[in-house]
Amino acid sequence: MLTEFNTEAATTKRVLDRVPVDKLGWKPSEKSMSLGQLALHIATVPGGIAHITKPDAFDVSKNNFTPPMPESMEQVHAALEQSMRTVDETLRECSDETAMGDWHLMMGETEIASMPRAAVWRSLMLNHWYHHRGQMSVYLRLLDVPVPSIYGPSADENPFA
Repeated sequence: MLTEFNTEAATTKRVLDRVPVDKLGWKPSEKSMSLGQLALHIATVPGGIAHITKPDAFDVSKNNFTPPMPESMEQVHAALEQSMRTVDETLRECSDETAMGDWHLMMGETEIASMPRAAVWRSLMLNHWYHHRGQMSVYLRLLDVPVPSIYGPSADENPFA
């Protein structure tokens, strides 16, 4: 999982490097996050999930999940670097027993879900991250910013087109 994470982190950096600093407040619709909010969310998701899965349970009722607006892309890149360190530390320190041990998502005293930490890392840390990175590629396309290669050449970086 750490090998996959590190490969995907490099791809995420390429995507975030394309975010135009003068468009951080741009939104494709009123229902959407701004470009800056999405960029910061992408930067912090992996580390945030790694952090909340260290204890055996997490109570969603005690948290605000509205992504803040970054002040700059430097803040986004710093957040990604911190997030990468947190994931690296969490996965390296985790035993197989802990990784396969149940983690509980709570709403106060009510359990919403229970699954092995490794499943949470796969679904919330990685798949959720990829989902938002794909969303970012659409934002970039709508802003006419060249989309970088993600899983092969993009329409903007295809030497065979």
